[in-house]
Amino acid sequence: MPTIILGGGIIGASIAYYLSLQPQPSSQSSSEREEIHIIESSHTLFSSASGYAAGFLAKDWFEPSLLPLGEYSFGLHESLAKEHGGDKKWGFMKGTALSLGSTDAGVGGARGDDWLRSGTSRAETATSSPAIVEEGPTWLTRQAGTALERISDRGTVAQVDPLRLSHFLLDKALSQGVKLHQPSTATSLITSASGTITAVKILNINTKEESTLQCTNLIIASGSWTPRVFSTLFPDSSAKMPIYPLAGYSLVIRSPRYTYTSEHEKEAEGSHAVFTTHPPTAGFAPEMFSREGSEIYIAGLNSTRIPVPERVEDLQKYWDEEEMDRLKDVTIRLMGKLPAGQKESTDGVLNENDLTILREGLCLRPVSERGVPFVGRVEESDLGGIKSCKGGGIFVAAGHGPWGISLALGTGAVMADLVRGVKPSVDVSGLGLGGKARRAKL
Repeated sequence: MPTIILGGGIIGASIAYYLSLQPQPSSQSSSEREEIHIIESSHTLFSSASGYAAGFLAKDWFEPSLLPLGEYSFGLHESLAKEHGGDKKWGFMKGTALSLGSTDAGVGGARGDDWLRSGTSRAETATSSPAIVEEGPTWLTRQAGTALERISDRGTVAQVDPLRLSHFLLDKALSQGVKLHQPSTATSLITSASGTITAVKILNINTKEESTLQCTNLIIASGSWTPRVFSTLFPDSSAKMPIYPLAGYSLVIRSPRYTYTSEHEKEAEGSHAVFTTHPPTAGFAPEMFSREGSEIYIAGLNSTRIPVPERVEDLQKYWDEEEMDRLKDVTIRLMGKLPAGQKESTDGVLNENDLTILREGLCLRPVSERGVPFVGRVEESDLGGIKSCKGGGIFVAAGHGPWGISLALGTGAVMADLVRGVKPSVDVSGLGLGGKARRAKL
């Protein structure tokens, strides 16, 4: 029963990982055992959101239809890290989420709204009651007229390096026999006389050679490219997958005021995630995350004006240096060194830049218009006359927005269950292509 996964990002890698954990009957010959294929079009693995995301994990910052998957996935992150030494291999550590806001707003004030609703930050999705804290992380420059609020309960948020986690999942899957086709793309379906899918045509982008892979289960996990992939393979389908790309600029920096690594004694609260609408003149809501390896990640400058390119490598032609400069200026304002004798940063004063830039990034996050991802089987009525073969199906796992890393493991495990015909460990009925999730509003 060959399974083909279209998309080799962290969602596709997670699905392959959990599928590959299924023990194969010893009575089967190697040719009879389940085949799992990942089709990835990029020359460089994890070169979009999977590699350039913050890596922030939350247990309960989700709306009701997504909450079961969020809690389940958070638990899988914990258990995976414990089993495989994730604290050292991909920087897993528990942490604290903080909101930096104006003291004029009072407790529970200017925290910023959910970025999917108003284009600012996701701090408002926190479920903990805000509590004022006197001191923040040492790497955060004190800002005049602001206060920090703790917006997470202990043990309910964490941090990873998404690039290292993605590589771990894929490497483990490949070691279990999963096959990676890269850089390649699926060009069309092969069907029987009755319209039943039997195989998928694959094009090697480098050699231009075509090949055919037998297919029982087809999983589309192509991120922002998912609607395009679906319409290419199912051109007569009237089903819609309203997923749009939200482009985001990011920086990974090093500060002399942050020297945490997994080799050091763990701090009481581990990593810090700081969400803010400060400074208000920035025009966006910065999000900052301290990570293992003395790294700090900052993002929050988003754009809906950048389209989905043909391939991820083409995204760089939309790079706007002025936008990156805006992010750098805010980074210095929020994390730079205060001039001698100055106790806090004030409007109109730029701090000294003693920060080291490790990486500049631009990536696309696949955001569902309804606010929750698509995770589940595509009904045959939505396939435009094409049928899935007996014992197989067409599935989609995309549209995770800012939560792709946090939800990746839960999504992978649930999709593996659905492909095997096993009832998933958590209820994802509200995340299908149809049903109640379709009617959810932002």
